[in-house]
Amino acid sequence: MNKYITINNFTVGQNTPPYIIAELSGNHNGNINRALELIDAASDAGANAVKLQTYTANTITINSDRPEFVIKSGLWAGRNLYELYSEASTPWDWHQRLFKHAKEKNIHCFSSPFDPSAVDFLDKLSSPAFKIASFELVDLPLIEKAASKGKPLIMSTGVADFNEISEACETAKNAGASGYALLHCISDYPAQPKDMRLTTIKELGKRFNVPIGLSDHTLGSTMAVASIALGATIIEKHITLKRSDGGPDASFSLEPQEFRELVENCNNAYQALSQECDWGPGTKKSNAHFRRSLFVVKDIKAGEIFDSNNVRSIRPGMGIPPKYLKDVIGKIAKTNLKKGEPLCWEKIKM
Repeated sequence: MNKYITINNFTVGQNTPPYIIAELSGNHNGNINRALELIDAASDAGANAVKLQTYTANTITINSDRPEFVIKSGLWAGRNLYELYSEASTPWDWHQRLFKHAKEKNIHCFSSPFDPSAVDFLDKLSSPAFKIASFELVDLPLIEKAASKGKPLIMSTGVADFNEISEACETAKNAGASGYALLHCISDYPAQPKDMRLTTIKELGKRFNVPIGLSDHTLGSTMAVASIALGATIIEKHITLKRSDGGPDASFSLEPQEFRELVENCNNAYQALSQECDWGPGTKKSNAHFRRSLFVVKDIKAGEIFDSNNVRSIRPGMGIPPKYLKDVIGKIAKTNLKKGEPLCWEKIKM
């Protein structure tokens, strides 16, 4: 498959600047004005895209009190799936306005569909890409449906093994996706740094040869920045206005200033890694003159012998390199030399 995908004419892939996605999820807290503010915040922070989630409680699960539908551990322990998804879902009648607002703010907007009807709905809104969530990666019919629209897919791999990832990729390719990217992900909320296994990013890139990224649920931005050094070209991170406002995902989301710092740090990491190896002083070649070299440290008359009292290795670097000090000691000065003068071969009798 391709090493690159294109989202609204933005190329994402190996050796390209990081494509950073601000995930709204349920942090709108049921208020469309807050959702619009989150888009503003993502745009102001420098994110490339804002992502929604397109489902209803009825399209993602069923209303059941059976124990299979109750979350056993983690942030949402004890909660019923139907109840949680009812609270966290983004109303479908908001989508058109949110897409329009994102366009006005010059930020990409797309979404995660969770059933075939959501794929068709988002396609009518001209969503430039589809995001497949970790828990949906094994839903090959859903991937096939999304891929059939001929757009790029970004697929999270949080709870999938290698064979399941391979099946998802093969399905996306065969069904007509214009390309796909894979995001390493640990589907814990919040995830812990010790569990992140970031080296998986390099392995995904090596095995699948497609754009690779990180869907990050840890606290802070350290994991996102570290992933850039391992080859990640896409970063997905939740955003909220204030964690203290609460909401289903607020506790592991970044506030606007923190998100801005993530964008800056990820781009700085990319720039630091984007140059070829250079053993010299790099772009700061002018600083080379601060290196040590041989200088006259005491007035010397013509005919005097150079010794450790009148020649030393000091900064700056305009004189003979220090490695020649032994060759200079014992030689005779051709001319008068002043203290502070850089030593050069032309003034030494050889």
